[in-house]
Amino acid sequence: MRNRWGILAVLFIVRLTMAFQFQSVAAVAPLLGAKFDASLADIGLLIGLYLTPGVALSLPGGEIGRRLGDKATVAGALLLMLIGQLAMVASDSWGWQIAGRLIAGGGAVLLGVMMTKMVTDWFAGKEIATAMAIFVTSWPAGIATSLLTLPAVGTVYGVSAAYLSVAALIGLGIPLLVVGYRSPSIAAAAPSAPSRLDRNTLFAVIIAGLIWGVFNIGFTMIFSFGPTLLVERGWSITAAGSAISIVLWLAALSGIAGGFLADWTERPQSVLVIGCLLFALLMLMLPRSEAVIPIVIAIGAISALPAGPIMSLPARVLEPQTRAIGMGIFFTVFYVVMMLGPAIAGAIAKWAGSAAAALDFGTAALLACPVLLWGYNRIVALRPQAA
Repeated sequence: MRNRWGILAVLFIVRLTMAFQFQSVAAVAPLLGAKFDASLADIGLLIGLYLTPGVALSLPGGEIGRRLGDKATVAGALLLMLIGQLAMVASDSWGWQIAGRLIAGGGAVLLGVMMTKMVTDWFAGKEIATAMAIFVTSWPAGIATSLLTLPAVGTVYGVSAAYLSVAALIGLGIPLLVVGYRSPSIAAAAPSAPSRLDRNTLFAVIIAGLIWGVFNIGFTMIFSFGPTLLVERGWSITAAGSAISIVLWLAALSGIAGGFLADWTERPQSVLVIGCLLFALLMLMLPRSEAVIPIVIAIGAISALPAGPIMSLPARVLEPQTRAIGMGIFFTVFYVVMMLGPAIAGAIAKWAGSAAAALDFGTAALLACPVLLWGYNRIVALRPQAA
């Protein structure tokens, strides 16, 4: 396939498997709790473990891809995801649930880093913002699909059947990638001697990674603890998963709309700040209101608006020769935050005795984003302007 939009469709579907697998634990959390006698803190830890390997693999991920090739690296990543998922199916031990989650997460991290680079190869200088916005929406689309299908499968056939459904989707992703993806005929050449980041640029990239991580913590609380919140309020697990999935389906559209709005108004940071504040307000309302569906719809329409503007922050300070190491640092910070966030949220929910506390934690995370953005802008202002 040589059509770049067709290539983007292949990459979208393959990355969707990562989101589907990430959400598989939260989608059947009440069933896991019953099967393994797991608390909300245990579930939160298992959710967060999926992204833990990113702390170690984000920086070397690009070098691994350079040595093995893009397609081979992503195919290997999918294979790791499949092996980890099958390990979770094969054993009723909680220790194997943790091990399988870490193995799958290692593959997912490599997949995420490399596929972002693959999209850039095909769209650099050609609708890159639109392509990235579409690519990023594979995450909420995959999570929504997981919420819509896995609770029903798990309720009828058990947790193992839900896990096998995840393995089947990942298995289908491997031949799709092998057959459907080709590298562009002329790929941008990487500089032979990457430059080092100056101190202010390094700090700016770290804060940008913090903003992306903290924002995603707020977003993650909705689909990680939202279903459990509704089950606590008397909903069935299937109805709760379907209701929360509305957020993800609408977020898939609002993310693209946010990128377009940021470009059209030429005020991406205003979109970022207003989006985070409105999202935080709705998060605060959800556990305290009976109007669940209207609030869920509003969250879906608002929640992903800041995504594009946030992802543009590293590009503002990174030169072509520093993008590889800069994005490695950006994703390392992101994965550290995403590793800790769900575990902390689960512990808070256990202490408070309700999943509502996890959503309040997400609200606080969203409110921190404008504060971090202020710090980012202060540091960027100290950098010497390019000629």
